[in-house]
Amino acid sequence: MPAGGGNRSAAALAVEEPFVDVVEPAPAERAVPARRLPRVAFGLYWAHLFALFGLAASNSLLGLAVLASPFSGKLRGLGRRAVRPLLAIAALYVVLLGVSIVFSFDPQRSARGMSEVFSLCTLLLGLALLRNERAVRLTLDAVVLLATLESLAGLVQLVAAGGPDLDHRIHGSMSHYMTFSGVLMIADLVLLGRLLAGSRTSDSRGDWKRDWRLWALLPINAALVATLTRSAWVGLAAGVVALLLLARRRLLLWWVPVALLALLLLPSSVLERAASIVDPGDLTNSDRICMAQAGLAMIRERPFVGQGPNMVEERYPLYRLPQAWRRDIPHLHDAFLQVAAERGVPALITLLLLLGLPAARALAAYRREGGRGGLRADLWLGVLGALVAFAVAGLFEDNWGDVEVQRLVLVLLAVPYGLVDDARPEVP
Repeated sequence: MPAGGGNRSAAALAVEEPFVDVVEPAPAERAVPARRLPRVAFGLYWAHLFALFGLAASNSLLGLAVLASPFSGKLRGLGRRAVRPLLAIAALYVVLLGVSIVFSFDPQRSARGMSEVFSLCTLLLGLALLRNERAVRLTLDAVVLLATLESLAGLVQLVAAGGPDLDHRIHGSMSHYMTFSGVLMIADLVLLGRLLAGSRTSDSRGDWKRDWRLWALLPINAALVATLTRSAWVGLAAGVVALLLLARRRLLLWWVPVALLALLLLPSSVLERAASIVDPGDLTNSDRICMAQAGLAMIRERPFVGQGPNMVEERYPLYRLPQAWRRDIPHLHDAFLQVAAERGVPALITLLLLLGLPAARALAAYRREGGRGGLRADLWLGVLGALVAFAVAGLFEDNWGDVEVQRLVLVLLAVPYGLVDDARPEVP
């Protein structure tokens, strides 16, 4: 039985010590409290992800995790040589955020963008606390549990609405259907990576009968389809293609029968929504093209510091094209264009590095450990598939500006560093 898996649930594993750092022996009267401190910090970190169904609760738990982490003895892990490049990129991202606020057309309004620094604590604590395979698996279980419960809530809403309906989009307990679909998409790719991993991996991966997590694919995918969210669908498709290219290339030949099966089984509202993705006459498609053109004009005007955080919505009417469908928009419906318009091209480059460096590290580790047959192939595949899906979906939606989705991505960015440090994968 591997130390980190088997048939045991996340709740059962959560009570075990997920850290294996070697520490000097402590006096007997201090041993128990010293062991509990890392558990408390990790437990709060785990809980803040599971509690993303309520952002206020998640914020409170993340704040407590930040306060508890200095007493856990784990923050010294941030000084590791491996994580320094990523920390430098994250620090530069924060600096450029501050610069864009200073040079904003309305610094007071833009200053609210500093709240993103708090969310970045999810990445920092992840780099400190996720230092071995067991901790990583427990944390990803929190993401899967969250998505499973949200998908079940969304399916109840679907039944109440009488089927997929653009006027009554399901959203679970979350504030918006795009947030809901973004969370489901990330968890879906994490699970698909587990499903496609080779049979020589530990923790019963790929076995429906022995792995409770794989059963969550059913409600998660059903709810994701029912959201009618095209950006999440496109992101999911891109993530699946990436996973198949890495692990199961022969399955790419099945796209024709799968497409025919979808035509037979899916409701007409879903098929019509899918067809609208490539319809140039669709109002929302043409409107997003107008948004992109307005965003490029914003960037050309201020390429280095941008308009300022939270200023795109305010200044969009100045750049809006006459043929644009909507007069006012909350964002540009493109995460990367949004960052460049708000904060400048240097901030966009920093964001791309922040996403790309962990992805490159995960890909290198996946190949080094034997590809699909590696003991941790499911984790590498899950991270890579989810990051690809997030990036592609971000071309059509400002998902980086969605706090719930952003925090899940920040966890994924920390995973490759914890697993690479834990150089000895668990053996069945």
